[in-house]
Amino acid sequence: MTRPDARHADQLREVSFTPNVAPYAQGSVLVSFGNTRVICACTIEEDVPRWMKQQGVKGGWLTAEYSMLPYSTLERKQRDITKGKIDGRSSEIQRLIGRALRAVVDLKKIGQRTLWIDCDVLQADGGTRTASITGACVATAIACNRLMAAGKIKDFPLTQLVAAVSCGVFENVPVLDLNYLEDKAATVDFNVVMTERGKFVEVQGSGEEAVFSSEEMAAMLDLAKTGIAALIDRQKQAILAADRVKPDALQDLAQAFGTGR
Repeated sequence: MTRPDARHADQLREVSFTPNVAPYAQGSVLVSFGNTRVICACTIEEDVPRWMKQQGVKGGWLTAEYSMLPYSTLERKQRDITKGKIDGRSSEIQRLIGRALRAVVDLKKIGQRTLWIDCDVLQADGGTRTASITGACVATAIACNRLMAAGKIKDFPLTQLVAAVSCGVFENVPVLDLNYLEDKAATVDFNVVMTERGKFVEVQGSGEEAVFSSEEMAAMLDLAKTGIAALIDRQKQAILAADRVKPDALQDLAQAFGTGR
């Protein structure tokens, strides 16, 4: 089995985090999984949804929105607004992002606030939902650090980090972090979301016109655990570096895409 980009079966694509690409958000990062690139931002609203007020729910809320920009794919993707509604895939993914982050954020500690998580795909080459979750966690941690620094909250609300990665069966071999060509040809496709402490948040998996064995499933989950542990190490480095990087969206994006300014 030879992967299209010559990686080993258990090897992640090159992963990078460029913080502070959206200066008006309290936390932001451009996350890259190979050629998949997503801007993840956390914006803090000093209010909570009406339903929380009506039901007397204490604490704050966290919600997510996900979109693929029209030029993120080989063929232009129509904006949801032109169709008058969000498409089913985008709705599913943004709800997944919200669930993943709420699993590790103590909403009572953020006060009467809403954390808005926005994930915008600049370039799609497989794994946009997993890159979005991984980057969104970094953006949220940066935002929470800044809330703490401003004295607006007393206790850090992020209980642990969360990350996600894809895995699948490609040419009869379980592999980690599928790119588009692999995802398109895979007979089995999994997306795994896990916390820093090794607990599962969500596992999405299915055979693509095929079936899979318990041994193959165990192999994919083992690959995901290893990949997510590596991603969490890189998340920690990005969070620590964020306040040492001057916000300059144009410069950061130019560097991330390998172009001059």
